[in-house]
Amino acid sequence: MSELKTNVLYYGDNLNILREHIPDESIDLIYLDPPFNSKRSYNVLFRESSGAASEAQIEAFEDTWHWVPGGAAPQAYDEVVRGPHQKVARMLRAMVEGLGHNDVTAYLCMMAVRLVELHRVLKPTGSIYLHCDPTAGHYLKIIMDSVFRPKNFRNEVVWSYKRWTRERSYLPRFHDTLFFYTKGSMYNFNMPLIPYTDPNPSQYQSAKDATGKTIIARDIEGRPIKRKVAKEIPVGDVWVLPIISPRSKERLRYATQKPLVLLERIINTSSNPGDVVLDPFCGCGTAVHAAHKLDRRWIGMDITYLAINLIERRMRDAFDDIAIEVIGEPKDLASAHDLAKRDKWQFQWWALAKIDAQPVAGKKKGADRGIDGVIPFFAGPTEDYKRAIVSVKGGEHVGVAVIRDLVGVIDREKEPIGILLTLEKPTQPMITEAASAGFYESEFWGRKFPRIQILTIEEMFKGTRPELPWGKSPFAKAPKEPNPSKQLPLV
Repeated sequence: MSELKTNVLYYGDNLNILREHIPDESIDLIYLDPPFNSKRSYNVLFRESSGAASEAQIEAFEDTWHWVPGGAAPQAYDEVVRGPHQKVARMLRAMVEGLGHNDVTAYLCMMAVRLVELHRVLKPTGSIYLHCDPTAGHYLKIIMDSVFRPKNFRNEVVWSYKRWTRERSYLPRFHDTLFFYTKGSMYNFNMPLIPYTDPNPSQYQSAKDATGKTIIARDIEGRPIKRKVAKEIPVGDVWVLPIISPRSKERLRYATQKPLVLLERIINTSSNPGDVVLDPFCGCGTAVHAAHKLDRRWIGMDITYLAINLIERRMRDAFDDIAIEVIGEPKDLASAHDLAKRDKWQFQWWALAKIDAQPVAGKKKGADRGIDGVIPFFAGPTEDYKRAIVSVKGGEHVGVAVIRDLVGVIDREKEPIGILLTLEKPTQPMITEAASAGFYESEFWGRKFPRIQILTIEEMFKGTRPELPWGKSPFAKAPKEPNPSKQLPLV
């Protein structure tokens, strides 16, 4: 296993990444918020103009941890049951036998094998916070007990918040739960403190006189004795912290985004500057953002390139001159071919992200109607925003018919520009057909743009981008942070 890398984002399955890249006892703090809720789509980054979530993103981030014979969940179950961690195996076997083969037990099997790896990489003085969904949180607590041992359970932290809801069929949920465990009895811990408001307005101690009347206490020389009032008190296990306001600059249009203040409290409480923070389900990257802000080193992992791309953008927007390495994404033409062969959808979303295009197409046959992505651009004060339509071809044979189809799509959609992003080099007839489509002439920008543009992945690696007017990125921009400084006060 190679030396630990930090300030790095890994694209891929976190189980494989943990085993291949993260050494034993190398992590100081782990925060994870693993998705589970088959009726909810996670990690939706964009919404269409109608307000509906993009179908591509729903399918990209859909919870796929289901119990399928021969699938990942039964394999994870078999690995745990046959492995060396027999206390975990006995507990998991009992839960599967009791609950049956379903989405819940698939989720527990997938989590159990990962929690074993997270225990391995955690330092003896390290801590882990599991942010859990109420659907499966009580089961996860049992798995956590079997992996980290009940004696190392420290707190059930309740994150309490207020939010508006229309729910009338049951009591609205105004809190989340986090399970806080350590690996051993000696661990990093900085008690979080909050300001104390003294309910007693008097600054002096009270006493009783001979008649029982309350009076001001005095010393032997008759001077009033001042009360000792704490300026700060421990925060306790109920954290009253606001969720992200819909109008907050912090909001990145990400369905399950957690506020920075929550992750800052966790990181300040259970780590010190220079420590390593790991988030194996990093979503939109709040944990790694908070870690960098607080002078920690960090590692983020996610199985979807849309999420990794969002986090990289978020960090570069928030911090000047930040050095980030992304491991697992294509770095050259050979690795782009490899991704296209392994997963055509992840290849498509990766390629779209590289040219600032919003994914549109879903996996269902015919769902895209010839549109894989779009790039909004400003067409002028009278026309507002228009879109460049993007079609991605990842390795399959491309010919002149692809260009004709793209012309038909932009005509149908009444959009001015179409872009073919292709892994294969275009043929001369394709180039000729694209040129024959003519130009989009913008009076506002005072120039012409080719209506059909062909961009190869090889050209994209060299820095070439589509010819477009000034555009509006579909990615929400994270607010700029001050340069990381010394540890902030515990709040």
